[in-house]
Amino acid sequence: MSEQASFKAIVHGRVQGVNFRIFVKDRAKALGLKGYVKNLSGGTAVEVWAEGENTKLDELLAYLKNGPSRARVERVDVEWSDYRGRFDNFQVNY
Repeated sequence: MSEQASFKAIVHGRVQGVNFRIFVKDRAKALGLKGYVKNLSGGTAVEVWAEGENTKLDELLAYLKNGPSRARVERVDVEWSDYRGRFDNFQVNY
C-alpha cells in the first residue's frame, strides 16, 4: 500500500467565479482523495484540504497549479501533514 498524507493548499489568483471548486472536486474524486475545497474571503483565493495516497496528492497538486481554462493561478501555498482520516468524501464547502 502507498504512503498516505494530507495537505492544505491555498490557491491564489483568478480562482473564484471560474468553476475552480467543481474542477478540484471532480479531479479529487477521480483520484480517490477525500477532503474539501472552498472559496476564501477576498475573492482571490481558494482553500483545498486533501488526503489520500501521496502519488494521488501530487497529481491533484499539479492540477491546482494549472486550474480550469478560465482560471489564472498565480501561486499555490502548500502545507503537508500526516494522514489523519478526517474526511469521508470530497466536497465543496460554502
